[in-house]
Amino acid sequence: MEKRHSQSSDFVVIKAIDDGVNVIGLTRGTDTKFHHSEKLDKGEVLIAQFTEHTSAIKIRGNAKIMTHFGEIESEMKK
Repeated sequence: MEKRHSQSSDFVVIKAIDDGVNVIGLTRGTDTKFHHSEKLDKGEVLIAQFTEHTSAIKIRGNAKIMTHFGEIESEMKK
């Protein structure tokens, strides 16, 4: 049987402002671990979702992040 996500699941839209934006999914549970990563180039968009397996998303590089809470831009380390 196919498991369906409720419409109240939190989605995050990440748009790369520059090449080389890293998006890393982190697991839930007693030990937080990396479980998925993507690399985005300028203009690419990734739509991510918090699930029973994903408790956090780490974004490294210049990107625009859009959530139902609002928008924020990440920055490169100086």
